[in-house]
Amino acid sequence: MSVQLPLSSVATAAGTPPPSARRRRRPGRHHALSGWAYAAPTALFVLVLFVLPVLLVGQMSASDWPLLSGNQGVNFPDNFRDAVDNRFFWDSVVFTIKYTVIATVLLIGLGLGLALLVQESTHWKSFLRTAVLVPSALGLASASLLFYALYSPQVGPISPFLERLGIVDGPVSFLGSPDGALWSTVFLVVWRFAGFYMLLLMVGLQGIPHEVYEAARMDGASRWQTFSRVTLPLLRPSLALCTILCVTGSLLAFDQFYILTKGGPDNSTITVVQLIYNVAFQGQNDLGVAAALSIIVLGALVLINIAQIRGMRAPEEK
Repeated sequence: MSVQLPLSSVATAAGTPPPSARRRRRPGRHHALSGWAYAAPTALFVLVLFVLPVLLVGQMSASDWPLLSGNQGVNFPDNFRDAVDNRFFWDSVVFTIKYTVIATVLLIGLGLGLALLVQESTHWKSFLRTAVLVPSALGLASASLLFYALYSPQVGPISPFLERLGIVDGPVSFLGSPDGALWSTVFLVVWRFAGFYMLLLMVGLQGIPHEVYEAARMDGASRWQTFSRVTLPLLRPSLALCTILCVTGSLLAFDQFYILTKGGPDNSTITVVQLIYNVAFQGQNDLGVAAALSIIVLGALVLINIAQIRGMRAPEEK
């Protein structure tokens, strides 16, 4: 008497997985291939627009590379020495740090205040959100051109308005002094980006459970205690993101200063990125030294971002 075994049992006994098992494995491979297919465009984008340019800048920084003559051979570390010895290098570093601190404090503080305001407000919530977010739709270069016209003592409306009010006796040159140029640019940046940081922090506030606030009220916590011991700790990830974005953007500031001040007056508002542009395309026309400056800036940004990420971690994560 012969016994008929199922096909799957025969296949298993012979050391071959049954067809059903093979069919179950195929979807896993299919999903893996689909994942690689979805990730490939982003990986290609990063490779072409970030990795390859960084490698090229690294090659330039170690080579004698005039703007019009091309690569003239390796001269490492001459470019880095010339970059640090540039007469505007340390002045641009100090000014960039000063601008970064001022812009970061104002943007994060104002963004958090606006986020709390629109979170609490009921009647004017939609109007406030729209009014604050509208400037974020304008490009930074366009906003800089707009404020350049507004600040102009000849055609701008601000100076004549102040004269009519009797606050000033004559035309005001907002960009004519180092402090005036700095604070005029800071005002532009705060006007342009406050809504963006308000939006990021508002999303973080909306992610805090209401039960936490109810428990704090039941424990008798005041508004300040609720803000300092509940809101701020739970808002730490959003604050960390805003701080990293703000510091990075401020350290790489170029458009607003190039359009408003051109580094003036008396080279008092030259940022590090503007110095790179000047070395590469104005005066020296030396791409090698400009690339060395770029590598220095990139290294500083990496170190600063690492320090920020570690500093903004919660105590239990350290």
